Amino acid sequence: MTVTTDGMTGMELAESLLRGVGNEQMRAATRLLGAHRGGFWLRRLVDEEAELSSAARLPVIDREGSHSSVGWTAVGLLITAHPGAIRASSSELAVLQVAASLVTCCGIQLGQVLRDVDDTEFRLILRAQEEAAFGI
Repeated sequence: MTVTTDGMTGMELAESLLRGVGNEQMRAATRLLGAHRGGFWLRRLVDEEAELSSAARLPVIDREGSHSSVGWTAVGLLITAHPGAIRASSSELAVLQVAASLVTCCGIQLGQVLRDVDDTEFRLILRAQEEAAFGI
């Protein structure tokens, strides 16, 4: 299935990558990336898919099955093993790290995240944590 970012809001892009995903943590992590800066990370994962997948040696967009979804193992590898492949501000990177941590693909230093994010990002992270924990 082809995923494009053209003309979609970040949340629409997130929902397109959530079809068939039942795991609450993956749903919360994908929605966090969709809500953050108009889908900044989801757009990057789709638009820079070839480059990022090559760096991770795994697909950042999982196209197996009937619907595409985020390849969280690849995202976790990019963060932990290939951080040079990801160009981003500290706050952008913090949001990606939190999303990957929700699906247990990387650990985070919560104190560093708190220093790096602004109020809006902090609230998005809190909402994602609640969704991951309680399926809200």
